[in-house]
Amino acid sequence: MYIPKHFDEARIDVMQTLIRDYPLATLVTLSADGINANHIPLHLTDDGSPCGSLHGHIARSNPLWTDFDPHIEVLAVFQAENAYISPSWYATKQQTGKVVPTWNYAAVHAYGTLRIIDDPAWIRRQLVAMTDEFEAEFPEPWSISDAPADFTERLITQIIGIEISVTRLQGKWKVSQNQPPENRSSVIKALREAEHPTMANLVTDAVKP
Repeated sequence: MYIPKHFDEARIDVMQTLIRDYPLATLVTLSADGINANHIPLHLTDDGSPCGSLHGHIARSNPLWTDFDPHIEVLAVFQAENAYISPSWYATKQQTGKVVPTWNYAAVHAYGTLRIIDDPAWIRRQLVAMTDEFEAEFPEPWSISDAPADFTERLITQIIGIEISVTRLQGKWKVSQNQPPENRSSVIKALREAEHPTMANLVTDAVKP
């Protein structure tokens, strides 16, 4: 990923927070027919390593689990909020007119080795851990045990577990850091008025001294 210095986000904890907040990943692997991409929610797990591991599952009918090169690292792409930035939002537009449109976004690339896990007990633990985390914010969280046992056991036989041991993370926060202070302020104001509060917060938080 091309990352100009002012857009580089190297803090592992910040990148891991984005992964947890936006867990739907684009998982890129190399198959016999070329590059393959699957959209899979992945659960970040602390395994004692610097970057952690990603756990998830796919349908048994998905050829991913039998058609990938185990010697080539895989890439999981996570993306947070994104927003079009109009040049009319920049305070300097009135001064020089030298402004153009752009797009703001934040993304994390997680690289690692893919392991296939065809183990019902592991898959159940993964489902429970992921569901418990995603359901925690609801007033009446749903749990795996709420469904009939024979129903969930049958579904577990139809999926395959995947684990990615993350070896490195890359973070790119392209959120107006290259703009002068007056433009960052006017962009934040315009984003809030356009009901993009999350992106407005990213612009506010990502400016480095």
